[in-house]
Amino acid sequence: MKRDTIISIAKGIAIILMVIAHAEAPGWLCKYIFEFHMPLFFITAGFFFSTKYLHDEATFVKKRVKGLYIPFVKWAVFFLIIHNWMYDIGVLNEVYGNEQGGVLHPYSAHQIQQNLWNIFTAMGGYDAFLCGAFWFFRGLFVASILYLIIYKVVDSGISGFSGLSRISPKATPCLICIIMLLLCGWKTWEGLKVINLVQGGYRDMMGCFFFGVGFIFRQHVNGYRQIMSHKYMAIPATILFGIIVWFFSKYLTANMNWRSTFQQFLSLPVPAILGFLMTYNISRWLDASKGWFKRFLVYTGDHTLNIFIFHIISYKVVSLIKIWYYGMDIRQIGCHMVIHDHSQEDFFWILYTIAGVGIPLLGTWLWEKSKEKIKAYRASSVAQPQ
Repeated sequence: MKRDTIISIAKGIAIILMVIAHAEAPGWLCKYIFEFHMPLFFITAGFFFSTKYLHDEATFVKKRVKGLYIPFVKWAVFFLIIHNWMYDIGVLNEVYGNEQGGVLHPYSAHQIQQNLWNIFTAMGGYDAFLCGAFWFFRGLFVASILYLIIYKVVDSGISGFSGLSRISPKATPCLICIIMLLLCGWKTWEGLKVINLVQGGYRDMMGCFFFGVGFIFRQHVNGYRQIMSHKYMAIPATILFGIIVWFFSKYLTANMNWRSTFQQFLSLPVPAILGFLMTYNISRWLDASKGWFKRFLVYTGDHTLNIFIFHIISYKVVSLIKIWYYGMDIRQIGCHMVIHDHSQEDFFWILYTIAGVGIPLLGTWLWEKSKEKIKAYRASSVAQPQ
């Protein structure tokens, strides 16, 4: 059976857009990207959810632990270990930091231990400057498991009423999304926090909503493809989706900021969903093509976590070039995520994007090739007669 690579391409596009936005691209472009690129990851994750896990919860949780929790812990601990060393070699410093002027400091022994506890127990405590995108691991981990729990509760509740049991398969996913929207609206209206979730839980709860959107889309994807296969529908619809996203990015800006206001909450779902549909349509067209660009996007989409983990540290290579080009203070390499001076005037964001995507993928490719060679060598050694 031929593998459907449309979602991989969509994820590849989304991760490239994330790297562009983190590279401090022109403001209008960043605002546009922020409208939908992170929700897209939750939607694509929900696309692969299966109701079989309602009766096999252990398998689903194990997959989430293996695919999200363990990578998070491994790399959060790694960057915790090298945090103080980054100050010793100058990659981080106490002079240059984020755009607001905030900086980090070397950790004391007590801080290291506390961060270690936070990493394991709350999926927090990660290095804010080197691991700034790590919230996504926790967000998707919590959102997906929360979705499974709510699905079981809602589904059992609907099934308990004989008159509703027949519509349960269709009603449950929609009802879950409505519940999550109502909870997020309540949360942002009153400024409430989920005290046992780092950053208050907004990203995790909205992530659960978008996860549900992805599951609903999967149920109707064949019908959607059929509609979009009409020659007079796909292109105009995609352009319309893009225009609506642009309108929101200009007049009703929103993103998955953990401090989102009620207005920002209201402004997020429409451009996020339409941005996903726009990206999905583009991905379908690219999937129909052949050549290196499609293969690159599929490979990128299949290795998004590696880019999440390493794109910020990869930016430092370009920061060195920018420091040399402008004759800046070498300590500017400590800027998070990139050097802020001239960021809206030059085109270094393009180099940052190339490095942020290319270096993690190159490292991944080399690692995979080395494992293949080691495996082949071991196989040949076993096959040789004694």
